[in-house]
Amino acid sequence: MAHDEILEARVRAAFPLDVEIVGKKMFGGVGFLLKGNMACGVHKDFLIVRVGLERYEDALAQPGTRVFDITGRPMRGWVMVHPEGFEKEADLRSWVQRGVDFAVTLPAK
Repeated sequence: MAHDEILEARVRAAFPLDVEIVGKKMFGGVGFLLKGNMACGVHKDFLIVRVGLERYEDALAQPGTRVFDITGRPMRGWVMVHPEGFEKEADLRSWVQRGVDFAVTLPAK
């Protein structure tokens, strides 16, 4: 299954206007990078969000989330959000902002 292109457009539109992002094909979907660091992405119909280790457990406790694991090797600090977890635009913007909040703490690549 290819990634959800409608979700890709929704995610792109959910980024704050003052944040410059680059979309890059990766993991069979698309990742959105800020200064070379991934903030979030789309895999099939899931939203992938990089939240960092400090906010990882809290993110996993949110409705519709699960561990990010598409290769058999779970990645701590990242979560996958099922479509029901971002059905509302406000929820999608909130998840995208979580990814932005983490990505801006990293040095540019």
